[in-house]
Parts: sequence; C-alpha cells; structure tokens
Amino acid sequence: MDRYISVKDLEDGALELLPKAVRDYYKSGATEEYTLAENRRAFQRLRIRPKCMIGVLNYNLSTTVLGETVTMPVGISPTAMQRMAHPDGEVANVKAAEAAGVIYTLSTIATSSIEEVAEAAPNAIKWFQLYISYDRQITKELVLRAEKAGYKALALTVDTPLFGIRRADIRNKFSLPTHWRLANFDDLSSTKIHDAGEGSGLNNYTDGLFDKTLTWDEIKWLKSITKLPIVAKGILRGDDAVKAVEAGCAGILVSNHGARQLDGVPATIEALPEIVDAVKNYNVEVFMDGGVTTGTDVYKALALGAKMVFVGRPALWGLAVGAQEGVQHMLRIFRNELECTLQIAGTPTVADITKDMVRHESAYSRL
Repeated sequence: MDRYISVKDLEDGALELLPKAVRDYYKSGATEEYTLAENRRAFQRLRIRPKCMIGVLNYNLSTTVLGETVTMPVGISPTAMQRMAHPDGEVANVKAAEAAGVIYTLSTIATSSIEEVAEAAPNAIKWFQLYISYDRQITKELVLRAEKAGYKALALTVDTPLFGIRRADIRNKFSLPTHWRLANFDDLSSTKIHDAGEGSGLNNYTDGLFDKTLTWDEIKWLKSITKLPIVAKGILRGDDAVKAVEAGCAGILVSNHGARQLDGVPATIEALPEIVDAVKNYNVEVFMDGGVTTGTDVYKALALGAKMVFVGRPALWGLAVGAQEGVQHMLRIFRNELECTLQIAGTPTVADITKDMVRHESAYSRL
C-alpha cells in the first residue's frame, strides 16, 4: 500500500488490474461524460480561505450523522456488484468501514447479501440503498431484512426511473460474470443480469425492475413498513429536497449517481448550496457524493453545508488493489488529507468549517 499515496494512485492501480468490461463499468458516466468530468472540475473552481494564527492545539474530525457518531465526515457510497473488483467484495468493504468507524452503504444490486454484510461487520454503521420495484412485496422484504439485520437507515434512490445510457457498457455488452449473482435476490432476478442481449445486461435487467410511476407518496408507504430513517439519494434541486423532507425523509443525499444517469446535469458540489438553503428551516441533514477524491474536496463540501460526504469509486479502487486493506488505506488517505486541511485552514473541528471558508474562483477574477 505504501506506493499509493493518493486516491488517484489507487485509481490508476485499480484500472491496470481490472478486466476491461469491469473497468469501464466502474469508471464510466452517461453519454458524453461531460458531467463525469465536471464532478471533479467543479471542486477545482472553489478556493479555500485559510485563517492564520488561530492556535491549533487539537483537531477533531468526528461528527454525528442521523444520531450515530462517526470518526470522520466521510462515508462509503453504494456501488453495485463489488465482487467484480475483488472476490471479497462488499464484505471486505464493510469490514474496512467498521475498522475506520465510518458509514458503509450496501447497494440493492450487490454481490453479497444483506445478511452476509451484516454478519461480517456487526459493529459497522450500515445503511441500505434501496430501489423501489414494481413488485412492492420484493421491496418490502428487502426493507424488513435490512431492518432485522441492524442497518441504521435506508438510502432511497430517487433519480432512477431507468438507468442512463452508458456507452461503454453497450459497447462491451456488459453483464455480471456468471460465477457471481445478485445476492439479495433468490429467483431469476439474481441471474438474469448475466445476459447482455443487444446491449448492457444491467440495463436489460433493471428495465423490468424499476417502477417508473413513483411519486413522493412512496415515502409514506415506506414509513408505514419501517422505522428506519429514509435518506433521499439523487436530489439536485432545492424544490425536490423540500418535497422529500415534507414527505418524511430525514436526510438528503445530493447526488447525480456518479454522473451515470443524465449527462449535462450539474456537478453535485454545484447543486449543494441550493439544496442546503432550501431545507435550512427543516430538521434534516444534507449529504453529498460525486467527484470526491481528496481531503480538500471533502472540506469544500462541508463548508458549503454538507453534513457528511460519501465516496463510491475510491472504495472500489481500494478494493481492487488490496481488498479490505486497500479500502482502509483509501480511508486513511482521506483522513490524513482532511486532518492536514483542517489544521492549515485554521478550523480545528468539523463544526468550525463554515461557508466563509470557501469562495468560488469568480470572486478573484477581477484581480
């Protein structure tokens, strides 16, 4: 692990190791991949404004998220089919999160089951990412299994009436390798994804699964079957954030699905301030993912109002190069970079990071 000193190093190492179809599936975005690039570039347009001579004696990255204490404001986003990155897959990933004291989010479309992940890391703070299917009974069973297994929240994906056009997957005729299955499903649903047909096996699979008729009323239905807090994942507009909160969501995860849904939407760090402002008078926590690769990225998101930042691809890169240890190393990189940023910026605790610590580059353009 010593040769990987940045998340970019982990990414480069992982892309060298992974088979082409898997590599392209993990790293690609929708159509022209403009938003995929913007997710990163938008962070570069923000400037940190350090405070000097504030007497940094101690620093503290810990915070609370939905009532749970985490060691730093960085969690692991849901990403699908992690055993393609390493045979230990989601199990290694959640063990790394447990060891680091951060939140791990399991995807519905996982190659390790809800129960396997819970058993592997009983003390981890685990969330379950949920898609609502046409068959509400399937959805209900997944929710009840997650609740029974000790998961602490549901991350309900709200931006996916269908999966976006991902050209690399179509070209590669991507499908899940036959020695793996979608572990949260026991019937044909667990193996149908092996058939790419004329394009992407994932798109073919989910076209018959996702319910395109969903409205915010589904939040009320979810709340009637579970006591778990619901986080609306995929929000990019302030008015949608308000609708989610008024429907009963406890959190908003500002996300463009890793830029894999609709190309041309804003980078998540660009959308974040509007959403924070829209829900400022509600009792709700706002989170963000998308394009986060450095500790300074995390810092900028916190300054603009995020309670916590989630990372998806960086965990996959760590998983590919070193299983559990690789993911733990990725989290150590974020921790070290964030610790350094807090001290040099003159904000020793997460609570000290306020909006005035960051400016858009346009504020300096007149100089």
